[in-house]
Amino acid sequence: MPRLVHSRSTPAAALALVAALLLGGCSGGSAAGTPPPAGGRGGAAAPVAIVAAPVVAKSMPVRVRSVGNVEASSTVEVRAQVTGELQSVTFEEGRDVTAGQLLFTIDPRTFEASVKQAEATLARSKAQSVNLEAQRTRAENLAKSGLVSRAELDTATSAMAAMTATIAADSAALDNARLQLQRTRIEAPVSGRTGALLVNRGAIIRANDTTPLVVINQMSPVFVSFAVPARLLPQLREASLKGALETEAVPAGSADRPSTGRVTFIDNAVDRATDTIRLKATFANDTRRLWPGAFVDVSLRLSVETHALVVPSAAVQPSQQGTFVYVVKADQTVESRPVKVLRTEGPETVLDGGVQAGELVVTDGHLRLTPGARVTMKRADEAEKRP
Repeated sequence: MPRLVHSRSTPAAALALVAALLLGGCSGGSAAGTPPPAGGRGGAAAPVAIVAAPVVAKSMPVRVRSVGNVEASSTVEVRAQVTGELQSVTFEEGRDVTAGQLLFTIDPRTFEASVKQAEATLARSKAQSVNLEAQRTRAENLAKSGLVSRAELDTATSAMAAMTATIAADSAALDNARLQLQRTRIEAPVSGRTGALLVNRGAIIRANDTTPLVVINQMSPVFVSFAVPARLLPQLREASLKGALETEAVPAGSADRPSTGRVTFIDNAVDRATDTIRLKATFANDTRRLWPGAFVDVSLRLSVETHALVVPSAAVQPSQQGTFVYVVKADQTVESRPVKVLRTEGPETVLDGGVQAGELVVTDGHLRLTPGARVTMKRADEAEKRP
């Protein structure tokens, strides 16, 4: 602002100078601190560029989500049934084995000797039985002629019966010796994946030791155990009567496509501590994506809602009053409508009213919108390129 210079001018001239200065300071448009209207001087605000998508009425599954734990369908602790020195290990730990595959060999020499001894004992008993049978037959013939007493015939008959029992016992002892020899070859009882090898070659293995030689987990199929709120039990029972309940599972934190299984077990009691009921689903797990002991995200489909109001999840916005969507009206302005979210299925959200099928909702460009703002449409690919 220019300085006022004292002069000898008249009071009227001074007043005229002050008025001129004030008018000069106010020229140039609006007052200081007030921005010009958007879109240019004297014009309306520029339309906001948005991306919109229609509200769709379609069938949507009703799902329950939970966290589950993967369980092997069969876990076998392999133990020795005879005592001896571990002679060989014929598999690699941490690798798959098939049922009947040889895993361990215990030194068989002691057991082979026991088999030979049992065979010899049985052969001796059989040879003795031949002699006793001949004596019994001779005594029976002589008794018919009255040449030997009845007591002598009974003695010969009893001796033959005792030898028959001895042969049966010797035969059983031979079978047992052969079984013990067979047990020196330890085979996989089930197909699965082996864990860590808990013994080494040359160690003395004891029958039925508390420490297993190795643990085998059957990886295909596997079970996924999870819990759902007990209030859903009537729906579970109703859905299970219509067929097997479909279940999806994916490793926790993974974005991969989920594996599909079926519920094969519903517990017979509710857990009173958590008010949940335990379920178990069976998965084929041919690709070994589900690992025993791992946590997985589980999705259980209870039913299908045939006429659900569905919008893109990006259209639903939070506020202090709740969730809302911007609806594009016919005059290319938007209005804010409160909505209630029933559930979210990935990129889609199911609403409980608030919109109608066919209406357009804003999916991108919310930050610059206010109720009543004018909008212009842009393609979704243009929105993705936006920095």
